[in-house]
Amino acid sequence: MDALYTAVATANGREGRAVSSDGRIDLALAMPPELGGNGAGSNPEQLFAAGYAACFASAMSNVARQMKIDTKDVSVTAEVSIGKDGTGFGLGVVMRVELPETLAGETGRKLVEATHEFCPYSKATRGNIDVELVIE
Repeated sequence: MDALYTAVATANGREGRAVSSDGRIDLALAMPPELGGNGAGSNPEQLFAAGYAACFASAMSNVARQMKIDTKDVSVTAEVSIGKDGTGFGLGVVMRVELPETLAGETGRKLVEATHEFCPYSKATRGNIDVELVIE
């Protein structure tokens, strides 16, 4: 891969801080109550969900341009879950893509599937994390 941009962030655990090298991200981190924490900060699953949703939406715009489809009214929500698996903990993702009526049916399904093939986050998770695509 020929890197065009490299993001750099440093964190010191789930009960600490996450800071980007440019200082634009400077977040308190805390375990969510569901995992025994106080929830007084963000958590890695929220950060991953935000990044994946943003990347998927941008990838969809790119794919849609190639397909000559308008996606101005599309919304993407990533639900990232953490849970126990056979070796410790694992992640799962439900990617909810809200499409306008004009993209209902086969056209919308093809767009979402093509986006899932193109999106860098989808490529990174493929074969590692279960990702369920839900078209709404």
